[in-house]
Formats: sequence, C-alpha cells, structure tokens
Amino acid sequence: MARKKTNGPEISTAVSPEDSASASPPSPDRPLGPLSLPPLPPTHDIVKVNTMNAVELKNACNDALKRYLSRPGLFKQSYQHTDVRLALGWLSVFVAGGTGLYGYKVEFEQSKPVVWVGLILYMLLTFTQTLYAYFIEGDIVFVGKRKTFSKRIITERITLTSRTCPVSFPPKSATVSKPTDKSIPPQYALALSYVRSTSANKSLLAKGKTQAVAPYSQFFDADGKMDVAVFERWVGELVEEGMDGKDK
Repeated sequence: MARKKTNGPEISTAVSPEDSASASPPSPDRPLGPLSLPPLPPTHDIVKVNTMNAVELKNACNDALKRYLSRPGLFKQSYQHTDVRLALGWLSVFVAGGTGLYGYKVEFEQSKPVVWVGLILYMLLTFTQTLYAYFIEGDIVFVGKRKTFSKRIITERITLTSRTCPVSFPPKSATVSKPTDKSIPPQYALALSYVRSTSANKSLLAKGKTQAVAPYSQFFDADGKMDVAVFERWVGELVEEGMDGKDK
C-alpha cells in the first residue's frame, strides 16, 4: 500500500490494481483477496452522517467495513463477542426480574436472603459484562473466518479493530501563531491481524499484521455523504497487505 507523508500521521493513498499485484505476487496457497472480487453493487440508500459527530463517522465506517468483508466469497463474520455480551445481559435481566418477583410475593424478612443473593449475582453479571467488553472485545469491530480448498483445506482468520484519532493541534511555538493552522482532523484508524493455516490450524502458512490511518474527510464530503467505493478500496488494500503476510 502506498503512503504519503504529511505533517501529521501517515495517510494511506490508493494504488492501482496493477501496482498492487506487482508489488507482492501471491503465493500458490493464497486465496483471493477483496480486490480480486467484483465490487459490491452500489446501494440505493445513501449513507449520510453528521460530520461534526465522530461517533457517527466511526459507526458508518464500521458498518461499511462489515458489509464489505462479509459478502459472499470473503469472510463469514463471527458474532462470538456480541453473543457473550448478550448472554450476560439477558442473564442479568432474568436474575433481576426473578429476584424482584420473589421479593414481591414473599414476606420481606423471609425474602431478604434470596434478594441479597440475587442482587449480588446481578452486580457480578453486570460487572463481568463490562470487563468483557473493555478488556476482551475492546476495539474489535470485525472477526471473520473463511475456508477454501486448494489441494488442501485452508483456513483463514481475520480480526480488525477500529478507533477514532481525535483532532490534534501542534504545540504553540514562536513560528506558529495560530495552533489551528496545522491542526490534524479526526481520523479513522484501522488495525488488522491475519492468520492463514492448514491441517486443522497445525500448519501456519502466513501471518500478517498491518494498520492504516486516514482522515474521515477522505470518505465523507462536506455534507456528510459517504463515498463507499473509496472506503471499500481503502479497506481492501489493507486486507490484501495483511494477506501477503506483511507486518507494519
């Protein structure tokens, strides 16, 4: 992936398919990447967000990323983290509801031991859900798997995390009269981890980690409309880089 230097962090720039193919020829066991498949048909729904709201910008990019990478021929999205959080959440709701119903039907003094147990259990479940979301799931936005056959069964696993780099300003100095003159706009940071293996994950074929940062203005115009094609191309280049087994 080509990059250009700016006053701030590195910003990824698009490269042509010919340049991408010549930079790193794929190995015989390397399955097709996103850029080798036909692009997704344009959707009739226009993605439009408030450009002043970083949460909306990030969520729109995350949704477009999931749609792009989970299309037929690519990766099957894993919902393990969502399922765990939902299970913990629903379990805490049932505990709270059952405890409240028991306390309503049974005399107060008699129900106190059970109510205390229910309260403690509810707090533990809620605390566990919070810890899981913060320490285990973290910034993970997409986990995908794919199995292909090329003389042998090849298994791929891809994990992407995303976050927003907020607006930053250079320190004041004698040469900079206004800090906002060279301020760095909010940026979308994406990190990828990729593993390709065979023989039931016993034989490692390729492993790569890479990341890229781009300003939201690269994907959204002044009115907040998203250029989905540009974003998908940017994500596709990052995935192809990881599939080549590169670490950056």
